[in-house]
Amino acid sequence: MKAKLLFFSTLFLALLSCQNPTRATGGTADETNAANADTFHQVTLLFAGDLMQHQGQINAAKMPNGTFDYNDCFALVKDEVSRHDIAIANLEVTLPGPPYKGYPQFRCPDEFLSAVWNAGFDVMLTANNHSCDSYKAGIERTIAVLDSLGIPHLGTYANASARAKDYPLIIERNGIRIALLNYTYDTNGIPVPDPCVVNLIDKQQMAADIARAKEMQPDVIIANMHWGIEYVLTPSQQQRELADWLIQQGVDHVIGSHPHVVQPVEVRTDSDGRKHLVVWSLGNFISNMTKENTEVGLMVRMELTKKNATTTMTDCGYTLTFCSRPLVSGRRVHTILPSSYPQEQMKQAERQRFNQHLGTIRRLFQKHNQGIEEYTF
Repeated sequence: MKAKLLFFSTLFLALLSCQNPTRATGGTADETNAANADTFHQVTLLFAGDLMQHQGQINAAKMPNGTFDYNDCFALVKDEVSRHDIAIANLEVTLPGPPYKGYPQFRCPDEFLSAVWNAGFDVMLTANNHSCDSYKAGIERTIAVLDSLGIPHLGTYANASARAKDYPLIIERNGIRIALLNYTYDTNGIPVPDPCVVNLIDKQQMAADIARAKEMQPDVIIANMHWGIEYVLTPSQQQRELADWLIQQGVDHVIGSHPHVVQPVEVRTDSDGRKHLVVWSLGNFISNMTKENTEVGLMVRMELTKKNATTTMTDCGYTLTFCSRPLVSGRRVHTILPSSYPQEQMKQAERQRFNQHLGTIRRLFQKHNQGIEEYTF
């Protein structure tokens, strides 16, 4: 069931935090403390990788009446996405309206986003190297379409005032408050058009944003980073240094995307016993790419538990996906397959790629993953 997200303004939070707990509950302070000791909240999050839209996907989704239909793309993963309280993915396209185009400057039909929303995703990340693909009009209209569907989003803004108002993004679900951050390494050399804002990786700005997030009194801070080297299966030294810095600044978990291939996953335990999930790259969730290992994606789940006013990650896991694109009646049909998909239903060539690429990633993860296991659905 799609998560029902609640948003609170900074002013409301300030007022709420100043309330006398005894007056709010009508009991004594001791009674309030006793009640708080028994509180227990839990929320599950799911992170998926890059939502791409190449020309082949646009062509395949176009219907005879000129509309576009992408719902079949997500049919086999919809239940898994929807069962989590909050599902987050990287929207690596712009929605400027027609004409539609694929790489290198993505101009995507609105129906693609509607299908993503219908698949159960709750939050879209928009800070990536393609944020400026359709310039000022594209940034503004992408935001407008997201808002029209009621999809919370973060990473790009129409202007500085909008960013100041809406960033960091605070989501509360099941009694747990989550602060989300999102940054990209670049915008493919296209200058960010004035007055728009794209969150770029800049330590001075990120430190200020993390400080502001802390003032909002979240239970957890999660940084979603668009970083790394394309097509490389292991994180760069720059990724490692930046993840260390983010955690030192107070970020609890770091989730990465951009390389178009998956990279390992680590669960770190600090000196206080707190666990930090670091996902170096989720890879492509859906695309038309065929370069080695780009057809494999990663979904990572996280369970957060809040007890006695302390929130910890109590469970996590990952599952692999494969972007299938067989030729059916002269059209490529793009469908995300779970790793448990029956192989007898695949054509031989696709079955070979499926096994080869998933085998490569499983060997990679066996060597490099720390503290996390694969699950299937």
